[in-house]
Amino acid sequence: MATYYSEEHEWITVEGDVATLGITQHAADQLGEVVFVEQREAGEEFEKGGEIGVIESVKAASEIYAPLDGEVVEVNDALADNPGALNESPEGDAWIYKIKISDASQLDDLMDLDGYKALIG
Repeated sequence: MATYYSEEHEWITVEGDVATLGITQHAADQLGEVVFVEQREAGEEFEKGGEIGVIESVKAASEIYAPLDGEVVEVNDALADNPGALNESPEGDAWIYKIKISDASQLDDLMDLDGYKALIG
């Protein structure tokens, strides 16, 4: 199981052709208290760089951008009732989507943990 990071502060854990996607602890800290998460529906397809949701906090609203092409296969419905879980466990239980990867070569454009740590300094 490999984990990748995007410049938009998202993490992706890949198992086979399915990836679990969420936001990093750094992103959660920057957002502050999360009050709402707008998510796509299972079955929706998207392209790398496209908006696939919105996270609203007491400070601001931030778009979630697709780090690669794919299709939503599962949505973490628990976030609808408890959006604050993104503050408590952004890199654990509070994942946002499970996605079917369309083009695995796009993973090469993402960072490993060391690269991400260098990005956030």
